[in-house]
Amino acid sequence: MSAQPAPTPRRSTAPGSPAVGALFRLSVAARRRVFLTLAAGLVAGLLALMVATLSRGGFDAMDLALTALFAVTVPWTVIGFLNAFVGLAVLRTAGDPQTAVCPAVQPPPGTALRSSTAIAVCIRNEDPHAVARNLEHMLAGLQRAGASRHFHAWLLSDSNEPAIAAEEARVFRDVAARWRGTLPVRYRRRASNDGFKAGNIRDFVEGHGRRHAFMLVLDADSFMTADAILRLVRIMEANPRIGILQSLINGLPAASAFARVFQYGMRLGMRSYTLGSAWWQGDCGPYWGHNALVRIAPFREHCALAPIPGRGVLRGDILSHDQVEAVLMRRAGYEVRVLPDAAGSYEENPPSLVEFVRRDLRWCLGNLQYLHLLRTPGLEPVSRVQLALAILMFAGSPAWLAFVALGALRVGLAEDPASTFDPQLGVALFASVLTMVFAPRIATVIDLLLDRAQRRAFGGAPRVIANVLGEMLFSTLLAPVMAIAHSRFIAGLLAGRSVTWAAQRRGAHRVGLADAWRRFWPQTLAGALALAFIAGWSAAPVWSVLPIALGPLLAVPLAMFTASATAARWLARAGLWRVPEEADPPPDLAALMLADDAPRPAHVRSAAAGAAPPAPALACARQVPALAAQAAK
Repeated sequence: MSAQPAPTPRRSTAPGSPAVGALFRLSVAARRRVFLTLAAGLVAGLLALMVATLSRGGFDAMDLALTALFAVTVPWTVIGFLNAFVGLAVLRTAGDPQTAVCPAVQPPPGTALRSSTAIAVCIRNEDPHAVARNLEHMLAGLQRAGASRHFHAWLLSDSNEPAIAAEEARVFRDVAARWRGTLPVRYRRRASNDGFKAGNIRDFVEGHGRRHAFMLVLDADSFMTADAILRLVRIMEANPRIGILQSLINGLPAASAFARVFQYGMRLGMRSYTLGSAWWQGDCGPYWGHNALVRIAPFREHCALAPIPGRGVLRGDILSHDQVEAVLMRRAGYEVRVLPDAAGSYEENPPSLVEFVRRDLRWCLGNLQYLHLLRTPGLEPVSRVQLALAILMFAGSPAWLAFVALGALRVGLAEDPASTFDPQLGVALFASVLTMVFAPRIATVIDLLLDRAQRRAFGGAPRVIANVLGEMLFSTLLAPVMAIAHSRFIAGLLAGRSVTWAAQRRGAHRVGLADAWRRFWPQTLAGALALAFIAGWSAAPVWSVLPIALGPLLAVPLAMFTASATAARWLARAGLWRVPEEADPPPDLAALMLADDAPRPAHVRSAAAGAAPPAPALACARQVPALAAQAAK
């Protein structure tokens, strides 16, 4: 099997050269001031454009309400655009983009490891066979690299399903026996789920963390190559002030059609976005809770999470613990850095729209809890901004829906829509916002198309352009579906509705009509009402809001189609939304993708993940790299 294509050298020189200019010579504090100034200017400009657009027939209370709702949605959009813009500048002007935004990412070459690292895999009612498969391939990579004696694997279970717990004990006992004498593997299951995942990790660092310097935090669906793991450890050893080092994460080649198109967009959007945010966030970077290396001593001392006091759905244990732990680590004087390179770091993405919504709503509740944490004493200003943006990520959804509904009502009830807003300014505003929304993808695609090796890895320029346009259409249809889901969820929280969480379904699975309708009938109803409402409009305003109606209207068939095995096979054969690892995976990943699954007892499979993954779709995902390797021979 051929090796991954090496990135081609950038056309310009390293940071600090005349070609790069002041972009990299600025201190982090100066970068933040520049970024804040640009963000404030863009927000003010968009709000001014909105006011001018609505002022054609005067500016009344409804116009003021529209502007206020728009103002809630603007900051997240502007931040994403600026991150993408700065990220593209870094990509195209820095000889080494990663070092330009994070100088610590280059450890001394060939440095021997000195410390002990715990590989902490957090699980709750997961398929133990799949967890063991991923873990053992990672351990095998570390053994081949001659580094296994510096690692210790810990399987940290919070499972409360008796069948799964029993199977975990059996499977992981066998794993430990296979690795005895090479790399210690320990399994620990808590009797309760106190504190959720954060409590699971806290229990480990208090009870066993003193044995190790670092902790590589992994989720059940995480996979990292040995090179990626060793790089994180070497960077942390060389930089004692780094408390958390987060790697960028790619989606694993997927069997499901939904995961395939979703992770393609994430793959393109995250590169420029993460580089741009790292440029100004610096040592106040993000932590996403997995595929990251944590320095245990300061984490144990400074990052304990107390439950939010009081009553209500936003009180109690903190769900989205990761970013809170990051800001507490930074408050303690340790750096939190993101490694803006996803090489060798992977996760599985939700295999269906149903599971994607469930995961997003879990994050929604966790992020809204940050409302109680914004006034935590001693936080860095950037940390407070990060918490606020995390809140707006979901609070913006009901504001956006209210803005669209109120704007549509204003236009629809007017005898002459042109009297309510300036069409030319409206088009300019719409185009500006749309460009900002898709800026992270556009920025990465520009860099990709200008790099021959990257173009070839993604299938060539025509395929890249077609795939990006298709993914942008998919995202456009998906956005209102998710906004309605978020808004319904938030409304339920305000009404005092309790929330419970079941195990995630990670394997590809069929979504039937009954399940899709039960999940997405509100979206369907909203789409039908919106389409009926705008049916009598003139052509001009219809085109701007038609996707907002069509996305929810098509939510049920979209959920069914993107979860079907037939769609998965067709997309794989057509090469649509193909990522480089699908045809030319690195050795560690290739071994994982081609591995046969261990047999799963039916009762465990049912409890952990519902029905078994459709065999044709799973086989399709595995056969793609094998066929490519055979063709290369």
